[in-house]
Amino acid sequence: MKFLYEPSSSGLKVEFSCTDSDKGSELVEYAKAHSDFASKCCQSFYYANLNGPSSLLVGLGECDELDLESLRNLAFSIAKKAQEHKETVINVSLPKKFLDDASKEAYEAFAEGFMHAEYSFDDYKSEKEAPEELSIALVLGEGQKEISERGVESAKAYIEGIFLARDLVNQPSNVIYPETLAKKAQEALSPLGVDVKIYTGKELEDMGLKAYLSVAQGSDKAPHFIVMNYAGDPDSSYKTALVGKGLTYDSGGYSLKPSNSMKTMQSDMGGSATVIGAMHAIAQKKLKVNVVAVVAACENLLSGKAYKPGDIIGSLAGKTIEVDNTDAEGRLTLADAVYYATQELKADRVIDLATLTGACLIALGDEYTGLVTNNADFIQELKDAAQKAGEKVWELPTSKHFEKQNESKVADIKNTGGRLAGTITAGMFVGAFVDGDKPWIHMDIAGTAWLDNAYSYLPAGGTGIHVKTLTKLFEK
Repeated sequence: MKFLYEPSSSGLKVEFSCTDSDKGSELVEYAKAHSDFASKCCQSFYYANLNGPSSLLVGLGECDELDLESLRNLAFSIAKKAQEHKETVINVSLPKKFLDDASKEAYEAFAEGFMHAEYSFDDYKSEKEAPEELSIALVLGEGQKEISERGVESAKAYIEGIFLARDLVNQPSNVIYPETLAKKAQEALSPLGVDVKIYTGKELEDMGLKAYLSVAQGSDKAPHFIVMNYAGDPDSSYKTALVGKGLTYDSGGYSLKPSNSMKTMQSDMGGSATVIGAMHAIAQKKLKVNVVAVVAACENLLSGKAYKPGDIIGSLAGKTIEVDNTDAEGRLTLADAVYYATQELKADRVIDLATLTGACLIALGDEYTGLVTNNADFIQELKDAAQKAGEKVWELPTSKHFEKQNESKVADIKNTGGRLAGTITAGMFVGAFVDGDKPWIHMDIAGTAWLDNAYSYLPAGGTGIHVKTLTKLFEK
């Protein structure tokens, strides 16, 4: 996709219409007379002109309600409509509400929406249907060329990270498994100056990653522990850790999932994909921060070597864990990874992301990510970043009562707290392995990292959710 910073003499001309306008243009009146066009947000009317550029009328809804997320959705809908009608050049400005006093963030959101329309995953299709490249000719306000260029470049960094995350999630588990996930992370991040270290084999035993290795032992594919370090602020020792669940396939182990539930389990590494995508965006933007990312990549399979319900296993933190359910495996890998990040790597605060619980889908559907935390200030930072990113999050409560649900009669802790408050108790299990009282946030992306049906500008399959949120967290 190309962005031009002046109008084109050819190409589709975009006009906007608000529901709260007293009178529309000639095109608006024609559209209302010949279709059901009512200026609703993202509603459109295509007018083919045989003697010159065609027009696309796009509804804004009520102009006062427009925000940055509206710009993303508008741009995405315009691009999709242009592709549908084989248009290759789009002449478009920001809606008037944003154009008069445009910000980098407005152009960033607008450009991002257009770029989302480019995504497709067709690696295994013999016949690919790639639309022609779109050129977006921006009709700018006075003196806005520099700010629009900065907005577009910023959006490109997000999109590259998001598309990387989507591609990793969408690949089947015979293509992305622990070793290849580690290689993909190294290939994507090393050229940007991120130091990527990969540990495997006896190294993992020597490191004491007992909970993680217990989950991995049922698979013939070797676990790979991936540590990615971005040192963007050499003048500071302050460091944030991002930990992503890296189950490249999850059968449930001896607590076997139903067959239908296994079909999309390549997506159980959505947390690791988000972390890798965010590290890409952070490094691409050259942000002045220090971030370390950790992924404990493995498969959870059923075999004669696999761990079993009722086992008592160890952990890097020294705590013993009663295995109540082998399908509650992600939190076991996260336990070692979170402790490693906060104790061994000395991160000052940590965020973990995981497709962790079906309970989160029941509670919040596929639109909101569930949050659990031990620090009000830290989670407010994350909420602010998510709001700017247009990615919805919801904080869940914690209490001593929920903590008691994870208590074990035979070990220090057990890996499930029962059906009630399943998302909360799962998050609190992970939080129990944070070293000391360091600020920590758990993000359950079970409902948001993978969609069965496309929603807004998010495609079916891997979404790359929260690459933007994590990056914006560090952009202050």
